[in-house]
Amino acid sequence: MFARTRKLFAALLVGALLLGAAGAQDTHGVAPLDPVQKVRVAYVPILKFATLYVAADRGLFAQYGLDVDLESVASGTEAIAFLEQGQIDVGGIAIVTSLWNGWNQGIDIRVFAPGGLEPFVDSPTKVLVRKDLFDSGAVTDAGDLRGRTVAFAGGPGSGGEYLTAKALEAHGLTIRDVEIVSLGNADIPAAFENGSIDAALLGSPYADQVEEAQTAVAIATDLVPGLMTVAFVGSGKFLNERPDAAERFALALLDAARLMQGDDYYSPENIAAYLHYVNSTEEAIVNGTPVLYDPNLTIPVEGLADVERVHRENGRTDYEAPIDLNVVISTVFAERALAAAGTYQP
Repeated sequence: MFARTRKLFAALLVGALLLGAAGAQDTHGVAPLDPVQKVRVAYVPILKFATLYVAADRGLFAQYGLDVDLESVASGTEAIAFLEQGQIDVGGIAIVTSLWNGWNQGIDIRVFAPGGLEPFVDSPTKVLVRKDLFDSGAVTDAGDLRGRTVAFAGGPGSGGEYLTAKALEAHGLTIRDVEIVSLGNADIPAAFENGSIDAALLGSPYADQVEEAQTAVAIATDLVPGLMTVAFVGSGKFLNERPDAAERFALALLDAARLMQGDDYYSPENIAAYLHYVNSTEEAIVNGTPVLYDPNLTIPVEGLADVERVHRENGRTDYEAPIDLNVVISTVFAERALAAAGTYQP
C-alpha cells in the first residue's frame, strides 16, 4: 500500500520487548488482542507525534496485541486522503483548515487522542521582527505589525497562520491587518537577513538561528500555552468497527507519554525512538524546549474550538456558523485508556 512500510514488532516478540526496551510495562489489566490486529498509521514526521514513536519502538503497541505499520507523509492532506480511502486507520496530522472544511462536509474522521501540546512557558515557537525595526522602535510588539510583511510556513489556513493570528489578536489585529508572506521555515532566516520581510513566525531551530545571528528579535512568545494544534485522528471505520484496537492504541500512547515525563524525556531509549522517525539530532533535541505530552491523554476541546474559531473568522473555512465539535472529536478512547491506567502520579 505504501512506498515504504515499517513493520513493527509482531506479537510473538511481546515477551522479549517488554523485558527489554519497554522495561516490562504494566498493561493495566487490559488483555492484548488475540489474534493480533494490524493498525496502519500515516504521520507527519515531527516531534509533536513523539508518543507514537516511543510506543512503536519501545514495544508498547505490541504488548496490547497491535501490529502497527508506520508510514511518514509529507503533509496532513496526504494522510487525510488515505484515511478517506480506507488505506490507513490512524493519522498523526495538524488540524488545518482543509480538515475543518472536511468535517463540515461530513468527512468520517475523528480526533481520538492528542498530539504534543504547546509548552506553557518558554515555547520555542515565537513571532520575531527584524532587528533594525526593533532597535529603531518602529516595531516593539505584535500591535506594531499593521501593514507590515509577516512570514510563516504553510500558507493561508495553516497552523502557522493560526499562531500568527493569536499573536495579532492579543493586540486587536487580525491576519487581514498584515501582508502575509508564505515561506518555508528554512527560507525565513535569509529573508530576515536580506530585509525582504518585516516579521515571521518561527520555531526551533530557526528562531534560535536568527536570534543568534542578531537579524531578528522575539516580540511575541508563549502564544497558545497548552494548546493542541496536532492530533491523532482515526477513520470512522477504525473507530466504529474496531473500538478495542482503538482503545489499546490510545492506551499505548498514554503509556508512552508517561515514559516521557521530566528527565525521562531524554532517556537513551526515547532519544533513539525520536531519531528513528524524525530528521533531527540528539544535540538539537536535548538543547530544544520539548512540547508537552499529557500523561493523562486529555483532549483540549476548548483549544480546538479556538482553532476553528480563528480560521473561520479569518475567512479560511467554507462555512460561517461554528462547527459542532461532536463531529470532530471522540473522547471515549482516551477516557477509557485513562480509566484503565488511572490518573498519572508523578
